[in-house]
Amino acid sequence: MDIVKLRELLEAELSSQELTELDGEFYREFDSLIKALKLSAESSRERGEDVEERLYLAQLSIAEKLMREIIKIRLHKIVDLAVEGIPYGMTEEERQIFTILRAFIEREELPEVPEEAAGVQEEIREIETPKKKVPREAYIIKVDLPRILDPELREYGPFRAGDLVIIPGILGKVLVEREAAERIRIAP
Repeated sequence: MDIVKLRELLEAELSSQELTELDGEFYREFDSLIKALKLSAESSRERGEDVEERLYLAQLSIAEKLMREIIKIRLHKIVDLAVEGIPYGMTEEERQIFTILRAFIEREELPEVPEEAAGVQEEIREIETPKKKVPREAYIIKVDLPRILDPELREYGPFRAGDLVIIPGILGKVLVEREAAERIRIAP
């Protein structure tokens, strides 16, 4: 497993409506890749090889971003398959997610959670969910826009003309001033 393989898998997932067939060890191989890159970066730092360390850290960042996109796309496809009730082309981890989604859709009792996941489930229950602020305004985008950054360098977009989006007010204000968006009030 390497970055090239991840890139090819992302392209395959993007170009198909169906799940790309994965090796059953795919997620474990990815974890091994991440560990190897972290160890290599650490080793380079200990040897004083700054350039080499930065290269490993850059590879680590790229691998994590590619994997996040792959997971996001695959999860969307798995949700669609769960709605249709068709399990195919999934790894064991994905099949567990499918089973839980399917039980939820069918309003059945959730299946038994594996022991290693039970601890995580308890931790999630213990974490208090912060109350989210309900947005009071949205924006209708008037022109196609590439990704834009807010003052904290968080990315938003890209957007297409006609999209209805919720973005920070500071970005919305700039887009309205430049006649690239129209502000809409959301009633409580």
